[in-house]
Amino acid sequence: MADIENVIIVGSGPAGYTAALYTARANLNPLVIEGFFWGGLLQQTTEVENYPGFRDGIMGPELMQTMRDQAERFGTRFITDVASKVELATEPGGVHKVWIDDDVHLARTVILAMGAEHKKLGVPGEEELGGRGVSYCATCDAAFFKDKHIAVIGGGDSAMEEAIFLAKFGAKVHVVNRRAELRASKIMADRARSEATIEFVTPYVVEEFAAVEGQLPTLRLKHAEGGEDREIADVGSFIAIGHEPQSEIVAGQVPVDDEGYVKTEGRSTRTGLPGVFAAGDLVDHTYRQAVTAAGSGCQAALDAEWYIRDTPEIPTPEAMPEGDLAEAQWAQPEPSGVPVT
Repeated sequence: MADIENVIIVGSGPAGYTAALYTARANLNPLVIEGFFWGGLLQQTTEVENYPGFRDGIMGPELMQTMRDQAERFGTRFITDVASKVELATEPGGVHKVWIDDDVHLARTVILAMGAEHKKLGVPGEEELGGRGVSYCATCDAAFFKDKHIAVIGGGDSAMEEAIFLAKFGAKVHVVNRRAELRASKIMADRARSEATIEFVTPYVVEEFAAVEGQLPTLRLKHAEGGEDREIADVGSFIAIGHEPQSEIVAGQVPVDDEGYVKTEGRSTRTGLPGVFAAGDLVDHTYRQAVTAAGSGCQAALDAEWYIRDTPEIPTPEAMPEGDLAEAQWAQPEPSGVPVT
């Protein structure tokens, strides 16, 4: 029979790597199944200016590598592969199973941190110009487009919120929606319409993001009814058509909402199944920031530690800190093979 891990973390990104760091410092020797495209959405970004501790900003991939290295320094183990199936126990102290193809891994606790992916338009230029004029996060990237023309693609509340926020930065904000009517609530649509610098471009569909030497891309549109072409040149585009939480692997085992986000209990990361916790963008459809994901990864780690310590059916690991587990994180344990300086 395979060894039973104390903690398996499924997924990476700020939530997964922070959970790994905390559980590693608690001497739980976590195993992270991080996927092939580890690091989450920050691997797809360029400069990150709003993560605390980096005065001059940091590139997204570099931030994720730093987080991963820090977790590894304290003994976290990684499998760079995709979890293909999980079977979650329903009784306290039960053993959870996580498969990678035909290989099964057993665990006392599982932290779900698979994140959420931006919904894509799937048009030419979208992937190629990601981070170079095409973005999915106004909070992250608005400052790069100060006094520029900006397009927001989408017609829901999130798109209106992004357009209102971006109006503080751009010379003009063009809201592009494929229907004449908006899906947004009346109050959000009215707020957007009240902004003098916001223009509604409807009903148009995006045909292409075209690269142009020395300036921002050209946004090529087609009228959804008449077929007329329209272009917006030298424009930074924000795609705001929603997110897809990557919860398929636990469908039917943990509670999810109508959009597929995993539900947790109160302000905790508990899912309702004993020993199963969820963190990051997998549960958060409101804030979706790297720093909030990292915070929830910390919470998931502490929830997992408390569960292991306080569940009579689970033998407490010998090396686990005694007393207040949150307070124990302030101490300086010896990381794996590296003296603390």
